Amino acid sequence: MTKAQDFTKMFQDVLGAFPVDMTVAQDAFKSQAELGEKFSKVALQAADKSAEISTKWTKETLTKMGDVTKAKEEAADYSKAVTDFASAQAELAAENLAAFAEVAKKVQAETVELMLAAGKDLGEETQAAVKKATDEVQKATKKATAK
Repeated sequence: MTKAQDFTKMFQDVLGAFPVDMTVAQDAFKSQAELGEKFSKVALQAADKSAEISTKWTKETLTKMGDVTKAKEEAADYSKAVTDFASAQAELAAENLAAFAEVAKKVQAETVELMLAAGKDLGEETQAAVKKATDEVQKATKKATAK
């Protein structure tokens, strides 16, 4: 009976002739983790600022609501208090929505900046990895053909 040929040694020789450098994958993972960290920082800062704006808006609203709920001497004073409150709320809304818009604008600018930097870094890393891989393949090919 014939014995099945063992290809293990042959595959080990072939793979040994064309070594795979895992540092490229490790560097890519590290770069991705750093980019994720930067994006998280931008998002958390925006959430913090948004919460700050919301809290301030709520406190100002509650303070102004206190004026509306005070007992009045005349019925017309209630109407005036509600009108003043509505006017103050419209002003507060405009101010706070502008503040939220500034936060969104800042997040957008930082995100674009991060994406441009990531694209530039990725291009440089890819170029370096391709050059390194090409050099290694050429060396391995020369070594294999020399044998």
